[in-house]
Amino acid sequence: MMTHGKRPSWDSYFMQMAQVVAGRSTCLRRQVGAVMVKDKQILSTGYNGSPSGLQHCDEVGCLRQSLGVPSGERHEICRAVHAEQNALVQAAKHGVAITGADLYTTHQPCVLCTKLLINAGIKRVIYRHSYPDQLAVKMAKEAGLSLVEFGETI
Repeated sequence: MMTHGKRPSWDSYFMQMAQVVAGRSTCLRRQVGAVMVKDKQILSTGYNGSPSGLQHCDEVGCLRQSLGVPSGERHEICRAVHAEQNALVQAAKHGVAITGADLYTTHQPCVLCTKLLINAGIKRVIYRHSYPDQLAVKMAKEAGLSLVEFGETI
């Protein structure tokens, strides 16, 4: 939000948008939003939730939660598509070129999303909340994908 009559920085502006996008999430564990940006233009957005046309987690429950699976583990049994994945899919679906873009996301990407972001040619990921996935951090570093923790108040 704007304070003292100042305009928000670009990072703050896009992070605020990622937070708004997260409001569409139907995940029971965490609401994540992602905004793909290049040259200060939004290319694509995504939030975490079930694939199109399927029942949402808030309707059928969360298998990972019911089994007590810790954060950062067993992503394959989650019915939701991650926010970063949805942002990539929406760009592909609509023919939007994203090579060289930045991704603003409310949460640091997991290893599955990190691998996709690397292959999509994303340059920088700006995230607000950390996520316990050291393999994702290691792979991002090896690939030259910059992970930047957002430190401003929004």
